[in-house]
Amino acid sequence: MKAVVDKDLCIGCGLCESTCPEVFSIGDDGKSQAISEDIPKEFEDNAVEASTNCPVGAITIE
Repeated sequence: MKAVVDKDLCIGCGLCESTCPEVFSIGDDGKSQAISEDIPKEFEDNAVEASTNCPVGAITIE
């Protein structure tokens, strides 16, 4: 699984980072960014939760 953040939709609220800091962080541009590699198995559920709870739907899990 991989996480992808749509920078055009992201508002930088930080909910994803607080839900799953192992996968998401707020970058220098003030918007979320995901780790570039596959999501480690132990963090998959938290990453999906972050995607589901994103207020603007900017995160997709592939």
